[in-house]
Amino acid sequence: MIDWVGSDSDEWDDDELGADLAEAVSVFCPYCGEGIDLGVDQGGGGMQEYVEDCHVCCQPLVVRVTVDRDGVATATVNTLDEG
Repeated sequence: MIDWVGSDSDEWDDDELGADLAEAVSVFCPYCGEGIDLGVDQGGGGMQEYVEDCHVCCQPLVVRVTVDRDGVATATVNTLDEG
């Protein structure tokens, strides 16, 4: 599991993301319900799981990312209690 604390910004800058974080996925925070964009580590493998704080309410989210064979990423987020 990768522990990765997200940026305080709601917007991702390509320079901040680097070459391996070229894609973002949109999800809704299970705590506050706000939509947030999460950067995807394209070099992190087909299945990734990490903890990142919501960019709006700062609550910890368990993020699960799946990258398919075409490189398209999908993500789900849960509270720490739901894991």
